[in-house]
Amino acid sequence: MKDVILEIFRESSRIKERFAQENADGMLEVSHRLAACFDAGNKILLFGNGGSAADAQHIAAEFVNRFRIERPPLAAVALTTDTSILTSIGNDYSFDNIFSKQIRAIGKKGDTALGISTSGNSPNVIEAMEAARDTGIYTVGLTGCGGGKMKACSDAVFVVDSTVTARIQETHITFGHVLCDLVDRILFS
Repeated sequence: MKDVILEIFRESSRIKERFAQENADGMLEVSHRLAACFDAGNKILLFGNGGSAADAQHIAAEFVNRFRIERPPLAAVALTTDTSILTSIGNDYSFDNIFSKQIRAIGKKGDTALGISTSGNSPNVIEAMEAARDTGIYTVGLTGCGGGKMKACSDAVFVVDSTVTARIQETHITFGHVLCDLVDRILFS
């Protein structure tokens, strides 16, 4: 069993290293765009399902509270947290609309939308990304499994080269931490 543990860590490290090498320039560009978004008084809207919902909440918390340095809070909203909104939209309309209706309600041009879907095909994430683009919101997609539909509806898309959900999610949260670190450095160094 010890060899299983070591292989999981090796695989995770290999996937994250390859992702960083392939996406470093894109991560820098998105970090600068997000810093400009915050600097202009706009916000980031984050969303996903399951573990990706938890990642959206985690990244939002890092921006609102702090990441590594003491600094003013940055406007980030996880669209995955208000159970009354989620259940009323899901009940009255469709689960596919739970994020897009929130984007239309609180999103505005100049904001950034960060959609997370390990498959790249989650209907509610895709619909929200399309609603964001219709609103003039810059869209960032985090995905795996070849990118799926997410590739067509994201201004910037980051695809983890894996089909293993756990490895994709591990890379996504590392991406989120890198994004927070870079934005802090850009705005507050």
